[in-house]
Amino acid sequence: THWKHGGIVGVFGYGGGVIGRYCDMPQQFPGVAHFHTVRVNQPSGKYYTTKFLTDLCDIWDLRGSGMTNMHGSTGDIVLLGTFTEQLEEIFFELTHNMNTDLGGSGSNLRTPAGCLGKSRCEFACYDTMALEYAMVQQYQDELHRPAFPYKFKFKFDGCPMGCVCSIARSDFSVIGTWKSDIRIDQEAVKAYVGGEFKPNAGAHAGRDWGKFDITAEVVNRCPGQCIKWDGSKLSIDNKNCVRCMHCIAVMPRALRPGTETGASILLGAKAPILDGQQMASLIVPFVPVEDPFDEVKEVVEKIWDWWMEEGKNRERVGETMRRMSLQKVLNVIGVEPDARHVKYPRENPYIFWKEEEVGNWDRPVEEYRKRHAR
Repeated sequence: THWKHGGIVGVFGYGGGVIGRYCDMPQQFPGVAHFHTVRVNQPSGKYYTTKFLTDLCDIWDLRGSGMTNMHGSTGDIVLLGTFTEQLEEIFFELTHNMNTDLGGSGSNLRTPAGCLGKSRCEFACYDTMALEYAMVQQYQDELHRPAFPYKFKFKFDGCPMGCVCSIARSDFSVIGTWKSDIRIDQEAVKAYVGGEFKPNAGAHAGRDWGKFDITAEVVNRCPGQCIKWDGSKLSIDNKNCVRCMHCIAVMPRALRPGTETGASILLGAKAPILDGQQMASLIVPFVPVEDPFDEVKEVVEKIWDWWMEEGKNRERVGETMRRMSLQKVLNVIGVEPDARHVKYPRENPYIFWKEEEVGNWDRPVEEYRKRHAR
């Protein structure tokens, strides 16, 4: 194309936040000789006041092209098209007058993003907005000064519904879950079966799906096959529940997550840019998520220390994990292997034991051969 990266451009003290764009024909098109993109850190949950949006547009009409992207795939407010001379002025107005900051770009922590969480959703298992804000405040240096092998993304889903799709779109995915039993309102279940309540909160009311069939739409669609309906009572074998929340989504007035809530942490999702797309792998089955979120931060920092030591240039953490094994990651973060870590059962029969787990490697072969003749 006619766009080239003509060198590093940014604001003083920051290594990220501005993506340089230059036209390769500046004499013919002087108005777009520079067309830099500025990423702005979006607020938690993407809640805005009209004043904030008006002030942002005023800045961009004056100092940029006026074109915006609300929002980029990472989550940032994206301001498209400005000249190098305007960058420090834009940065000053954003930070001093609007009390906001640039987002992430380059080989650093990208701007964290999360769902609305407990601010709007009754099924959120932890406060996604509080965690998102805390991580942004804690890791300012990692956000603005590239030091990683490649980019690193946080995304926070309040429940397994995955409204920000963190399991497929982020290197470090925190998905709300629960330990205790799913709460059941048997009278509300009967109301769904009887047609008093519309399934899926009425989301498909515009289509003629026919009468709600709890067996076909809930029981038979359970991936753990742990739900039973005997015509008058719904029962759930919670030990075999995989927390997919399909049943809760279909009958939200009848079913609710358990009361002992927290989150699962997954690692390694990415888009197919270099080495093919990759879904995140479970690394921590359950962790409490309460302010000041030390349990989550501890996992993050152990992974970063390992990845910065072992990761190759432009290698996402998921690719490093795939190259060096999930077992290595579990050793790094200090988590015992668990059946829930198995992604593809029976695909790989090899188990690699540590020396301390089997005694020692230096056992005399003569003793073995006495018991096992050739």
